[in-house]
Amino acid sequence: MSLLAQIFTWWNGQTIGTRIFTSRHGTKVGADDQGNVFYHSADGKRRWVIYNGEAEASRVSPEWHGWLHHTYQAPPTEAPLPRKSWEKPHVPNVTGTPAAYHPPGSLYTAGRAPGPDYEAWTPE
Repeated sequence: MSLLAQIFTWWNGQTIGTRIFTSRHGTKVGADDQGNVFYHSADGKRRWVIYNGEAEASRVSPEWHGWLHHTYQAPPTEAPLPRKSWEKPHVPNVTGTPAAYHPPGSLYTAGRAPGPDYEAWTPE
C-alpha cells in the first residue's frame, strides 16, 4: 500500500500511525489463514490485529477472536483449540455481497416470477 493511502485511509489495512505504533511497541504473535497478522504489547495487556485488506471484524476467526479479547491467554499458534468433526471452517459475514443468502420469494432470488406472490384481502 502506498504511503499516501496509509496516511489517509483506515479501511484498507493499517494507517501510518498504526504502522509506527506496531513497529515500536508490537510483537508479532501469528497470522491466520486470511493473512491477518496479530500482535501484542511487551507487557501483554494490549492485543491487536492488522487486517489483510478491508478492516472487517467478522474476518477474524473464533480462535483469534478469543485471544484478542483475553478469553484465552495463549494464542492459537501455541495452544490451538480442539476441533470437532462437525465444525465448518470460519466464513466471514457475507451480508450485502453477492454471496448473501436470499430466501425463496426474495426480490434478489434468480428466476423469481414477476408479479405479486400474495392474494390481497378484501372485506366482505
